[in-house]
Amino acid sequence: MTYDPSNIFAKILRGEIPSHRVYEDDAVVVFMDVMPQGPGHTLVVPKAPSRNLLDADPAALGPLFTVVQKVAMAVKKAFGADGVTILQFNEPASGQTVYHLHVHVIPRFEGIALKPHTGQMEKPEVLAENAGKIRAVLNG
Repeated sequence: MTYDPSNIFAKILRGEIPSHRVYEDDAVVVFMDVMPQGPGHTLVVPKAPSRNLLDADPAALGPLFTVVQKVAMAVKKAFGADGVTILQFNEPASGQTVYHLHVHVIPRFEGIALKPHTGQMEKPEVLAENAGKIRAVLNG
C-alpha cells in the first residue's frame, strides 16, 4: 500500500486539524492523543511521510526515536509515573489504524491498566493541561 497524504496525522502536521502540541523540531511533532489510554498519552510523529516503520526512510528513524526517548523521560517526570509504555504498530494486523508512522508514549502506574482505545475523545481542557505539564518538563 502507498502513503495517503489525507490521513489525519498528515492533516495535523499541516495544521489543517488542531492538536495539543507538546514539542516540535525540524523532523518531528509531538502532540497529545485525543483518545488517550491513560493520562499523558502522547504521540511522536515524524514530519517525513511514511505509512509506518516498514516503509520509513531510515534517516528519519534516528531523529524520531531521539525525540521518543526525550518525551518518554518528560512524561514519566511530568506525571510522576512508575514507568512508560512505548508502542508502535505496523499494518492492520498489528492494530495500526492511522497510516502515518507514529509512536505512542504512555506514562504507566503500578496496578493501573491502560484504558481501551474506544473512540471516546478526551476533553480539550484536559489535553491542554496535560500538554502543558509535559512542555514544562521539556522546557525545564
